[in-house]
Amino acid sequence: MDFLSKNKFLLISILGVILFVPFLGNVHLFDWDEINFAECAREMMLTGDYLRAYMDYQPFWEKPPLFFWMQIGAMKLFGVNEFAARFPNAICGITTLLVVFAIGKKLLGERFGLLWVLAFAGSLFPNMYFKSGIIDPWFNLFIFLSLYFFILYHWKRNGYDISITKGKLFYAFISGVFMGLAILTKGPVAFLIFALTAGSYWIYNRLRFYFSISHVIVFLISAFVVTLFWYGIETIRNGPWFITEFVVYQIRLFSTHDAGQEGFLGYHFVVILIGCFPSSVLAIPSFFKNDVSGKFEKDFKIWMLILFWVVLILFSIVHTKIIHYSSMAWFPVTFLGAYFIHNLLEKRLTWKLYVSLTVGTIGYFIAFLFIVFPFFAMNIKKLIPYVNDSFAKGNMEAEVNWSGFECLIGFFLAVLVFFSLKWFQKGQILKAAVALFSGTGLTIFFAAYIVAPKIERYSQGAAIDFYKAKVGEDCYVQVLGFKSYAHLFYTQKPKPTNEKSFDVNWLLNGDIDKPAYFISKIDRPEEYENHVNLKEIYRKNGFVFLKREKGYQ
Repeated sequence: MDFLSKNKFLLISILGVILFVPFLGNVHLFDWDEINFAECAREMMLTGDYLRAYMDYQPFWEKPPLFFWMQIGAMKLFGVNEFAARFPNAICGITTLLVVFAIGKKLLGERFGLLWVLAFAGSLFPNMYFKSGIIDPWFNLFIFLSLYFFILYHWKRNGYDISITKGKLFYAFISGVFMGLAILTKGPVAFLIFALTAGSYWIYNRLRFYFSISHVIVFLISAFVVTLFWYGIETIRNGPWFITEFVVYQIRLFSTHDAGQEGFLGYHFVVILIGCFPSSVLAIPSFFKNDVSGKFEKDFKIWMLILFWVVLILFSIVHTKIIHYSSMAWFPVTFLGAYFIHNLLEKRLTWKLYVSLTVGTIGYFIAFLFIVFPFFAMNIKKLIPYVNDSFAKGNMEAEVNWSGFECLIGFFLAVLVFFSLKWFQKGQILKAAVALFSGTGLTIFFAAYIVAPKIERYSQGAAIDFYKAKVGEDCYVQVLGFKSYAHLFYTQKPKPTNEKSFDVNWLLNGDIDKPAYFISKIDRPEEYENHVNLKEIYRKNGFVFLKREKGYQ
């Protein structure tokens, strides 16, 4: 025990393994993003082209390849499956906890580092996304590390009162390296977030230069050199076309909503408030002025506040509204939530009634949903006559076994929320914080094992079963009337030998050389009813499964 007490990094690593590694393969990958990225990695392996991403064996320029390379590494270790696709983010989760502990310890001591770990591991979406197969966790971590080392550079250059052992050039260089990695993970929006944050701090600083141009050049060169490992090699090997299409796509993503992903102006505010609970609520008092004990402490808080508002405003302006777009805000939100707890422990602040009311309202609401949902699901078929959406009706017909005991997750959360509020009001701050963050962290842990697989059966289970049944069969499989990548990944589609097979019209009407299966949705009859060549096999849970024999019919 004495060994463990002196090795917090080991304890945090063990915590991360326990929280993020179990149940990674417990549920199928979800359309679109999870399957999209896993399929890119799978096709890179099959084509042997590790520089260019493909989707359905066509060039896919929406994302750079760094995350796909991570997934490829995992797939070579664990096979092409859900566990491998999500494993890189489990590693990211462990790394993130270690990073925030190290930074928190440097800023305000070991206790604060542990509070920040607790806040990150015990907030809903930050915990949940480390069990996913999407790009954003690594993207956010690289941006945050780039910004952090740039802050250290600023502190070193301007004589802040904190122990900084390396030189200014080193911090500028390392900041650029992490920025380059961020750009290789998801694209140039990483630099946009960084530049807006650093620029906003410059404005806050009354346009006083806190950096030198020569060091900014070092930052830019190091970032540029790192990106050349893909952007440069791809351009040299294949010319500028692929990179040009990639840049055009990034611009379109910011200027138009993508694939129906629209939302209201305050969309990301609600996403952060609910999704980053309870850190989001505990962070609120930190947005106001409070006492600080050092110049660097005040300055880091300012950086975090600026980063939060940059992310929130930027992605509120962007037309495409997707939950994880604002996930970069989880770093400042969890910091500010942990900082409020720290200030309570330091007697700088007192517990606020509005915080109790907000924590209670959101916490009990989430607990209530977990309590009632199993009973709702057990009786879901009784509600079908009252639903107008035919596809939703079909989903609701799925055979899913609910015992009712799943509601214990909600009761568990409600109990811990209750006791945490009670202990906060009594001044038992550390005890209360552990209870609250443990409640939400363990809620996600058990929900990933018990609830998520059952929900997935409603949304895509019938389709995934069909795709998996076609593995190894010499046939074509295509979706009609909706966007999906699941048929590619779960049929383990090999690289086509007939170029005509990329043409859906040829599959529907041409002289096909092997059977073709089509999957549509029950609410899109115009997609399949008018095709005389198609024979319906069956329909299940909102999906319609059709077949066309080879040749002309």
